[in-house]
Amino acid sequence: MSDQDLKPQSSDFKQSYQESIEWLFVQMPNYQTDGQKAYKPGLDNITRLCAYFGNPQDKIKTIHIGGTNGKGSTSNMLASVLQESGYKIGLYNSPHLIDFTERIKVNGENCDRKFVYDFIQKLRKLPEEIRPSFFEFTTIMAFEYFYQQKVDYAIIEVGLGGRLDSTNIIHPLVSAITNVQLDHQNILGNTIEEIAAEKAGIIKENVPIISGDENDTVKNIISETARKRNTSFIDATIIKPDFNSDLKGNYQKKNIRVVLALAEELRKQGLEISNENTEKGLMNVHRNTNFIGRWFEYSDNPLTICDTAHNQAGLEMVFEQLNAISRFKHIVLGFVNDKKIDEVLQILPENSTFYFVKPAINRGRHPSDYEDLLKSSKINYKIFDDVQSGYLSARQAIKNGEIIFIGGSNFVVGEFLEKNLSK
Repeated sequence: MSDQDLKPQSSDFKQSYQESIEWLFVQMPNYQTDGQKAYKPGLDNITRLCAYFGNPQDKIKTIHIGGTNGKGSTSNMLASVLQESGYKIGLYNSPHLIDFTERIKVNGENCDRKFVYDFIQKLRKLPEEIRPSFFEFTTIMAFEYFYQQKVDYAIIEVGLGGRLDSTNIIHPLVSAITNVQLDHQNILGNTIEEIAAEKAGIIKENVPIISGDENDTVKNIISETARKRNTSFIDATIIKPDFNSDLKGNYQKKNIRVVLALAEELRKQGLEISNENTEKGLMNVHRNTNFIGRWFEYSDNPLTICDTAHNQAGLEMVFEQLNAISRFKHIVLGFVNDKKIDEVLQILPENSTFYFVKPAINRGRHPSDYEDLLKSSKINYKIFDDVQSGYLSARQAIKNGEIIFIGGSNFVVGEFLEKNLSK
């Protein structure tokens, strides 16, 4: 049977599609398995890759969203606002939680599986001198899909850092940096200043940059880079938003400011975005983009919340919101190998039992590796080999009125949702 004979609804196609996705993960390093090898310094390889496919990134209008935390929420909220304004919107996010096609969406619909399958077949035939990383290949896949789908605008989320990120090959209408926190120090630098400089690498000549960070040091680095690149610096932190969102995390208030600044800049460039569009867009993010995983209420009986916050700053905000809930909590947590567990233990929510689990990826860290720290912290905890076992134990132990939280890593939340969302 030839590739042309495979139909997306057939069992043969489903098997071939799954095999092609598995091949993609095996052939190419990706940050789920090997962060160092997956991150290729420099844009030479993505430049060659894009040229090979006819530079589709130059044929679409783009918006670039970077930052340590909040870039996924910000890009989805902006996509929802633009969809409510009547535009056809491409959205490129990473990582995916359940299905690979979540990374590439048009008006909230996941990328077509037949397109993904066919594009991976093209990957198999690439010249030997172009050996892309996993993220480089998914990036060019997104550009080509958005071009074929004739989107009005494509919102492109930075993968890692900014200056050397594969997405930095685009020349957007406007860019934004949501915030800068310590994360991926082994790649981006050990200080806020070093990481901010890497994030500011997405700033381009005459492309306005919006900053959502309240830290004066970060603001200064971003604004100074903007000055050197002869472009305008827009401080979103001075905005006092009177809009709410259906994304319920308290931290979303800061992201909303960035979205409002982006919408205002796009209006200046000729896009028609009314206040009504903005209000409806912010209140219908889940419906318009199918975005999940950020303070996502999986169920209300018992109240079960999951959140993909995984670095220190993100976890602090999520745990602060959990602490504000007076009910007893059952907290399922798992981490990857580079997580500094001792720092996490210092900020854990009170009035809780903890279920530490191992994410089912190569980089997933088994809780037995850090049990000495758990013992010395004197918290009430249990250890499990996988996410589902921890969750089911929490479900069994929960009493009326108590809540469950699942988090610590994208992979923990993704694994939980994959096992339970359709049930």
